[in-house]
Amino acid sequence: MIDQITVFLENKRGRIASLCRTLGDANINMAALSVADTTEYGIVRIICSDTAGALEALESGGYRAIKTKVMAIAVPHHPGGAADLLEKLDDLDVDIEYFYCFSTTDDMAVLALKITDPASAAEASWAIERAGFHVFDQSEIE
Repeated sequence: MIDQITVFLENKRGRIASLCRTLGDANINMAALSVADTTEYGIVRIICSDTAGALEALESGGYRAIKTKVMAIAVPHHPGGAADLLEKLDDLDVDIEYFYCFSTTDDMAVLALKITDPASAAEASWAIERAGFHVFDQSEIE
């Protein structure tokens, strides 16, 4: 499991740029950034190598942020790569609340998955690895 930062952000012009500037000024490099919106606010999800530094910078900048554990799993970056992993998770009865993906190289992508029951994710990790997928830990996030 790795750390994900979730920020609740007002839907106002310039807010996402300001959030990114806050992290940039704190020398925080984001490995992944996802934004989902509603009419009143956005939900920003960030994966970075320095979670503590990012949380500190965001708090100092007046943002409300929380840390959540997610699974990050590498999949081949080709048609059906994500489907192969998701089918394996279905076979293991692992329930997913949400996920998003990002590319790391031309031949690999990473799915960041919020698992409903973290204990089931921990139990499934070995089976996922045995099926040929790589499950990241926090030290591998750049």
